[in-house]
Amino acid sequence: MPPPELPPPEPGRPDRPSMIAFASDGQTEIALRDGLADALPEALDIRRGGIRAAIAAMQKTATPRVLIVDIGGQDQPLEALAALAEVTEPDVIVLVVGEPGDLDFYRALTRGLGARDYLPKPLTRDKVALHFAPVVSGQAVSEQSVLGSQVITVTGARGGTGASTIALNLAWHFGVLARRHTVLLDPDLYMGVAAFLLNLRPGPGLRLALEAPDRIDSLLAERAAVPAADRLHVLAGHEKLTTPITSAPGTAAALLEALRRRYNFIVADVPFRPDPLCRELLDLANQRVIVMEPTLASLRDALRLLALPATPGQTRRAIVVLNRASSSGGITRKQVEDSLGLTVDVAIPNLPRQISVAATMGEPAIGKHGGFRAAIADLARQAAPVRLAEAATVPPTQAAPRFSLRRLLHPAA
Repeated sequence: MPPPELPPPEPGRPDRPSMIAFASDGQTEIALRDGLADALPEALDIRRGGIRAAIAAMQKTATPRVLIVDIGGQDQPLEALAALAEVTEPDVIVLVVGEPGDLDFYRALTRGLGARDYLPKPLTRDKVALHFAPVVSGQAVSEQSVLGSQVITVTGARGGTGASTIALNLAWHFGVLARRHTVLLDPDLYMGVAAFLLNLRPGPGLRLALEAPDRIDSLLAERAAVPAADRLHVLAGHEKLTTPITSAPGTAAALLEALRRRYNFIVADVPFRPDPLCRELLDLANQRVIVMEPTLASLRDALRLLALPATPGQTRRAIVVLNRASSSGGITRKQVEDSLGLTVDVAIPNLPRQISVAATMGEPAIGKHGGFRAAIADLARQAAPVRLAEAATVPPTQAAPRFSLRRLLHPAA
């Protein structure tokens, strides 16, 4: 019986190469070319350079289906592979070439870091053809990377605390400044503002996915998402208030499973409501974020949200963000911390003018004020399980779309 085949490269992703390989020396490059000569119908894309060259390239190009990297000569190869995982799509198949290592090193690569296979140097044509070619050609079943992706939910202690603004800017930090493949998910199809705040027009894809969870796959999830920048998509809806929408139990799990194959970070703006979708998203998150403001009502509800039981995938308590910390007439930060019985993780100053202007113009507020940008960067460092690259200046080509009041108020037009 022939071995089961991998699915072909995703339809609808013409930007995704079948394979890119990086070889740090001539002998390895020749072995890869000879061993993979018959693996793909198109020309082989084999580049000279080690894993650092692969990291630099993956920051600027679409992630291939199969990525071959050479870690030879690296002092800290496991750290370099972890850095590579931060700039590639989670479902990439990684094949590693390196110096001869012991069994523990092999296990760390294939189990701890999600690499599909490892070949020590010196490579030969026959070894490459035997071990790598079946994976490149789709003749071998690939195990999904155990690194997966990070799901972060942002929930306001009550309405009006600024949770949606913080979720949007956190996603912008991951996707645009840190250049990680990121999706901003807004499950509120009636009153959600994620797309609105970025001057985007959502389609019906999210509603269709929620109504038929058995049909959810990575392609549907991606087609339903609207690009806000090169590595930031927004998955939202804007349904009529009279349109009935129901989501069956398990819908959130199916949706997140599909999104995990495509994105490193899933930032979900999740209000606390008793419906199954929102509660499942909170339960399935790797990290919850609670946004409150310095008022007694917000303090009371933050305490209730903190009392929600953690699920096995959540290794720490919810991150508490005190928004508008410098509001006049509000309770002090010390009073908030004394009442919560914990230290506030992130405090964001009160910036009503800057936030209002950003929302009106359909732009992220992260570029309007240094204090706000620093607070979001601090939140990103605490919410992310992996090291983030230093945020760069937003390239002009990734700016938000031009402001259009008519488009915002009449999205169907």
